[in-house]
Amino acid sequence: MFLGTHNPKLDEKGRLILPAKFRDGLGDGLVMTKGQERCIVIWPADSFQEYAESLRTRSTNNEKVRAYTRVFFSSAFDDVADKQGRVTIPTPLRQWAGLNRDLVVVGADTRIEVWDVAAWEHYLALQEPGFSTLDEEILP
Repeated sequence: MFLGTHNPKLDEKGRLILPAKFRDGLGDGLVMTKGQERCIVIWPADSFQEYAESLRTRSTNNEKVRAYTRVFFSSAFDDVADKQGRVTIPTPLRQWAGLNRDLVVVGADTRIEVWDVAAWEHYLALQEPGFSTLDEEILP
């Protein structure tokens, strides 16, 4: 489980140093892809595989399923963190998420999200006011 909010920097080569507490969960490799709200999602390789398998159960006769899977898988990159815990975020993903030097890395249970600082702050400003009532909709 990935938890917490961290503020690493992106280096000049497009590398992100993953928070130390996240590295063990990514030891067998990871997959990065586009996430909703213009963030990047980093999945442990095995969790990505499970999610991919759940997508395979959806009907490809559905136009929305085809559109989602095309964008999702075509934007995916696999990687393994180096000994310093660094991963390179490919240019297309950096551009998608509008990433510059200052980042926010969020633990989101089974995945990690990487945000531009300003985008994350904007997202929180919109979502936090309604946070206390969301549980009524999400939890039975």
